[in-house]
Amino acid sequence: MKETQTKPQISDTTLGSLSYYELRLKELLQTSFPNLLADTVFIKDRSEYAAQAYQEAFEAGISIPECDKIASGVLFDGLFFSPFDMVFEVVSQEFDTQLADEDLRPFALKIFPELVPYFKKYENEIDEDFQHSAAYQSLYTELTGAIELWIEENGIS
Repeated sequence: MKETQTKPQISDTTLGSLSYYELRLKELLQTSFPNLLADTVFIKDRSEYAAQAYQEAFEAGISIPECDKIASGVLFDGLFFSPFDMVFEVVSQEFDTQLADEDLRPFALKIFPELVPYFKKYENEIDEDFQHSAAYQSLYTELTGAIELWIEENGIS
């Protein structure tokens, strides 16, 4: 028996002024890409592309789960590695004895802009497997040293 599908319209995904896709993208940006959270053009465009991809796939007769997968691929394209998550990992693993648990994320957010230049050196190596590479370990070590120096110069609070 064929699955019955009602044809959703892109406008049906709107909740107030934010679409379903905008909400999903903002959730990821809030946790892993805080530096992109203020980029409203990026968020709006990416969300619209995802909604359009879903709509086109649906109209082509593709199953709803597959439409969701296609839309998610468009929505999260290129967001497989988070420099902020790496900074947070370094702070959480290497400086957890110097900070209370509730202060780890705020400290990582505070120091993150200072560490962005370190990622430039590795930008050609960052791909979906970067976290399992020797380059990742080298960057991890560089970030640890940079954070240590920053703390020595500025204090931890």
